[in-house]
Amino acid sequence: MAIFTPTLLLLTISLASLAGLLAGLLGIGGGVILVPLFLWLFNLAGFPQDVIVHTAFGTSLCIIVPTAISSTLGHRRRGNVAWDQVFYLAAGGAAGAVIGSTLAALLTGDILLSAFGGMQILVGLKLLFFHPHLPPEDPISPRKSLLLLVGLAGGAFSSFFGVGGGVIAVPLMLIVLGLPIHLAVGNSSALIVVSAFFGTLSYLLHGLNEASAIPFSLGYVNLLVAAVVAPLTIVCARLGVRLATRISQDKMVKAFAVLLILIGTKLILRH
Repeated sequence: MAIFTPTLLLLTISLASLAGLLAGLLGIGGGVILVPLFLWLFNLAGFPQDVIVHTAFGTSLCIIVPTAISSTLGHRRRGNVAWDQVFYLAAGGAAGAVIGSTLAALLTGDILLSAFGGMQILVGLKLLFFHPHLPPEDPISPRKSLLLLVGLAGGAFSSFFGVGGGVIAVPLMLIVLGLPIHLAVGNSSALIVVSAFFGTLSYLLHGLNEASAIPFSLGYVNLLVAAVVAPLTIVCARLGVRLATRISQDKMVKAFAVLLILIGTKLILRH
């Protein structure tokens, strides 16, 4: 199994950099780019078909942990992280990550990807066409129960699909919690640190036997790919954070919505 050839390495570096940029810009963790990249890469590398999807998810989550830390620190410096809210979001996220990874281990890769694609399209359409009035930029204090539920949903999607959870957490923070976009992105980055960490541990444990024959893998996490990609996403996440503070709230929401629709459509039509 040869994971990296010169051509594959160059493409991996390019897409990993884009994933990091999106992580900082939109608070999504970067998994929407990493998962499709790893599905393609692991297939070319000759990984067993029955473990490719789960290994892509687990490896993506492993990389998302340091990327989200980098993104969170950048948003914290700009005042875009409300730690009192993050505490409850993270508590729900940790529980959701365990639930999501357990469910994912029981399902096939095709079911996981199709469900995720449909969810992305629906959320993107909701933000783009059916939620014209954005929350005010003034800070608000959502109920603790809502924070826990949003964290639970974000954590469950994080480990279920290997994408960090921001693709569901950011829309929920906008729609359910009524947070302004910059605070939603900052809080999402902090939530992703916790949900991706617990999700990575879960994928590692669930795949100890199934993926033991794959070189450089520990459970459903490929350590070689993680070591190559993580430094790139960390650096580019900081660049994304800088861009996030220079783009208007309305443009950020629209860009996020279009991204969800495009990725969701690609996943559903992947065959």
